[in-house]
Amino acid sequence: MIPSSASGGAHKPIDLISIALVAEDGREFYAVSSEFSIADCNPWVTENVLLHLGNYAPEPLSAIVHRLKMFVQEGGEKPSFWGYYSDYDWVVFCQMFGTMIDLPEGFPMYCLDLKQWCVQLGNPKLPKQDSTEHNALHDARWNKTVWDFLAAWEKGVR
Repeated sequence: MIPSSASGGAHKPIDLISIALVAEDGREFYAVSSEFSIADCNPWVTENVLLHLGNYAPEPLSAIVHRLKMFVQEGGEKPSFWGYYSDYDWVVFCQMFGTMIDLPEGFPMYCLDLKQWCVQLGNPKLPKQDSTEHNALHDARWNKTVWDFLAAWEKGVR
């Protein structure tokens, strides 16, 4: 899951722009929010994120949350969530449901971090990301590639 953020900082909350997940079985989820303010986006986000959202119709957060729950439940197992430097992303993810305690039943209250796992394994060189675009779906696909790589690395497959 890779929610993109707007400005941020101590006096400005992080708003969801887009979110993507790639399941272990290869299913993909992508959504663009209709509830963020373009005016609040800093120049970097405007130039590097907004230009790469794709041709998806923006949706209200309530619709995204409904589709997201359906997507996760379709997997049929208790989910685990992984991200790359995912601390802020996880905060935004939880805020979509209200607070962390409002997460759907069976959702963990934490996100596992690929970078931390990489460091624990000796910091092997990760596969290159195919796309330089800052698109949540491209990032989520790369996260899945990194997860597969680290799982193999941990088993000694190099």
